[in-house]
Amino acid sequence: MIEKHGPAPFDASAHGHVVVVAAHPDDETLGAGGALRALHRAGAVITLVVATDGEAAYPELGEVARRELGVVRRAELAAALQVQALGEITVQWLGLPDSALDAHGDELRELLGPVLADADAYLAPWPDDPHPDHRAVGLAAAAAAPVSAHGWSYPIWTWAWTDPADPSVPWERARVVPLDEAARTARRRAVRCFASQVEPGPDGSPPVLAAGMLDHVDRDTDLLFREPRIESAPIERFAALYAEGNDPWHADSWYERRKRSVVLASLPRDRYRLAFEPGCGTGELTVEIAGRCDQVLASDPVPAAAERARQLCRPAKGVQVTSAALPEAVPAQALDLAVFSEVLYYLDDSTLAATVDRTLVALEPGADIVVVHWRGWPPEAPRDAGATHRLLSARPELDVLVEHTDEEFLLHVLRRR
Repeated sequence: MIEKHGPAPFDASAHGHVVVVAAHPDDETLGAGGALRALHRAGAVITLVVATDGEAAYPELGEVARRELGVVRRAELAAALQVQALGEITVQWLGLPDSALDAHGDELRELLGPVLADADAYLAPWPDDPHPDHRAVGLAAAAAAPVSAHGWSYPIWTWAWTDPADPSVPWERARVVPLDEAARTARRRAVRCFASQVEPGPDGSPPVLAAGMLDHVDRDTDLLFREPRIESAPIERFAALYAEGNDPWHADSWYERRKRSVVLASLPRDRYRLAFEPGCGTGELTVEIAGRCDQVLASDPVPAAAERARQLCRPAKGVQVTSAALPEAVPAQALDLAVFSEVLYYLDDSTLAATVDRTLVALEPGADIVVVHWRGWPPEAPRDAGATHRLLSARPELDVLVEHTDEEFLLHVLRRR
């Protein structure tokens, strides 16, 4: 399944405080045990939240037997973490009813909110995993996580029940954690700790984790899917960043200086009549664009950023800076240049479509669009740079003139037909 598609590796060192959410005790081991080991070894502080005690694994059990099974499963999880060298992980139990989490979504989100508040990343079951409890937990974690947290999901029963060619599997968002023999051995030992799941049930039922599923569990990688935000990044998030520091984007860094140089070098024309630059921040790129344009209409949705850009651009001729958000910020004037620098991937699908539509109306035939984005994936963003560029490149009104790719950013120059 993985070899065919070749996802990129997961960077375990990128996260400091990670909250791992499981619907049942053993989900985290089956779906993400190797990822947890990688995060732990990279120095991450991990909190494990388990929504249920897994007491309904055998539905025919009576109430007393279910409570006893829940006690057993808690002890099994503690033993499994120990054999994976994860015994120091803090475990929080929510005690919600097993096999009924889809009816407790609001309560689940409320309980997860305080735990996730300080996390910079979370791992939760893939919302499309073929188990309703996994779906409920995945959706609740995404809804409860702060906008500044990176979202990751892990498949569990997907390994056994879903065809890799199924279009629901988001391979374009996949990352892998390679597992060496030590990690695989640790998982095997951990799985054996869940005796209530790998042996026949107390009511004589077949094991929940039958041999076929265990074959999938004994794999050489863990698979994680990036879970993007559905809504546009909130303006309040950017306002907070400007309030925290004088230069949240480090405008004088080598990355920013090189990016601005590449943008200017990629412009197909020496001179433009009227340019539009939304999300201008504090105006460093705006000033440089102004040197190639008669007029520049720049904007930023954060008033403090727009004011700083206005002050920086004051000596430049023909620059007008306003505080406005997309898509409303797109001007009605006929443009011959639009520059989107690390802006479009922060927009949700409908806002992005409206922004592109309005921009295409404003651009005169033969006008140029420059789109440049960091190759990483900001936690606030609904998509990454590659997905953004693919959406624009697919527009029939646009021809791709320039494609620039390096380790840190992507740049496309497109021309309006």
